[in-house]
Amino acid sequence: PGLLLIADKGYISAELDDYLHRRGADLLRPSLRHRAPRPGQGLLAPIRQLIESVYDTLKGQLDLELHGARTLTGVATRVAQRILALTAAIWHNRATGQPITRSLIAYDH
Repeated sequence: PGLLLIADKGYISAELDDYLHRRGADLLRPSLRHRAPRPGQGLLAPIRQLIESVYDTLKGQLDLELHGARTLTGVATRVAQRILALTAAIWHNRATGQPITRSLIAYDH
């Protein structure tokens, strides 16, 4: 109850809407072009931008597609290490007044 799920147009389904409604969850997703806008649809663009930005950072800058782990624990460990490294780099860049704070390029050698 009280759960809000955010999804894209791939989750357009009356069956899914009914299933989630019966369980007390709300689904925030865009409507199809020829349908009336859904409640909260205006909130999706900034949320999507944030999600895409985080995904791009995890995939590109932290190279998580090629993590090399063989177990779920290994994946979790490597993801945590890389996020911690990015967090430390952001903190360091802000503390030293660097113009770009979200970059690991200076530490990639």
